[in-house]
Amino acid sequence: MEMSELTALLTPEGLRLLDEVGAISTTVEVAQTVSRLRQAGHSPDLVSAVVGQAHLRAKGTVKFGGFAERMLFTRAGLEQATRLGVAARHAGRMRRAGIENVADLGCGIGGDSLAFAGAGLRVQAVDADEVTAAIAAYNLAPFGSDAEVQHGTAEDYVSANFGELHELRSEPAAPSEDAAILRGKRTAVWLDPARRTAGHGETRRVAASDYSPSLDWAFDLAQRMPVGIKLGPAHDRDALPADAEAQWVSADGSVVELVVWSGILAREGVRRSALVIRGDESHEMIAGADAEDAEVRELGAFLHEPDGAVIRARLIGDVARSLDAGMLDPKIAYLTGDAAVTSPFVQSFRVREVTAANPKAISQVLKAHDIGTLEIKKRGMDIDPAAFRKKLALRGDRTATLILTRVGSRRLAVIADRV
Repeated sequence: MEMSELTALLTPEGLRLLDEVGAISTTVEVAQTVSRLRQAGHSPDLVSAVVGQAHLRAKGTVKFGGFAERMLFTRAGLEQATRLGVAARHAGRMRRAGIENVADLGCGIGGDSLAFAGAGLRVQAVDADEVTAAIAAYNLAPFGSDAEVQHGTAEDYVSANFGELHELRSEPAAPSEDAAILRGKRTAVWLDPARRTAGHGETRRVAASDYSPSLDWAFDLAQRMPVGIKLGPAHDRDALPADAEAQWVSADGSVVELVVWSGILAREGVRRSALVIRGDESHEMIAGADAEDAEVRELGAFLHEPDGAVIRARLIGDVARSLDAGMLDPKIAYLTGDAAVTSPFVQSFRVREVTAANPKAISQVLKAHDIGTLEIKKRGMDIDPAAFRKKLALRGDRTATLILTRVGSRRLAVIADRV
């Protein structure tokens, strides 16, 4: 979105027209709506803004639910925004730590700030892009003076508002001095460094060395006050601060982020965390360090697939021991055992049969078990599940899961049922 489009949209006529159009889900609806609005005499900027927002609002329901119906977005901002359910849990952590004020630096469209303000925290949101900051201000307007938005950089905001911390950068203060500063302010910083090229539409990822603000700057700030830093889940683990808490978060089966927590936001003794969110429920594993790997075992009666957050946090060994299970292969994240137990941190499968990982052998087993509906999962094998499915004879009334993997040099096909 360009500023001219935003200006046209942020008028009584523009907002009324956006409400009248409603959510637009398909490209066909986009084309039809553009044609109808242009014929009605609306300006090109207004039509572009209204139709673009209506389409983004439809997509935004995945992350923001019903709130998306009254929000504004940019395409890049929506892609990079934290899901509201995830952000709400971040806000809860800040409340439990005694935080009252949050500076959301790199706020984007204001997704995290919505959760912070909704939890009763006073929010100062900042973004370096003028259009994005204006959209964040619109989204946060219902919170009035409890959620203010500025156009500016994270570095300038910290320099202006945490001067005593900024000046200590070359000579870190003693812990007691930092503690006194933090007790007085009850303030934390939430940082979401820009990990993509600038823009409101199509963007591309940049290397960690090109994040804005830089990670060196962000990690330095985290040494001086309570900070939560949102990063991509695949971020280099060796580049993380050793004295911070690293929390990997998955939502409905997808690992969505890594958060580095510092100061009073980091829990004592916790350096690794896997937060698994499914619907409205959440479960968490914590540890003081990476877990030791579990022993390798032969395939048993059950096969378990750890959640991606558990894998990223390297807590697979702890999950294995809780299930009385072991590794199927030392380099592949599948667990196996004979105990009829499961946990929120894995997907569990009861093994039906094992065969060679070739279509002919698998098809024979599927036929024998009357399986016509098949879920395909794979690890450690370079195959395309969609293409592999076309090679199978799927005729039957029953369902099953096909797990393709390897143990050492052996390629296995495990036909199983979800527990």
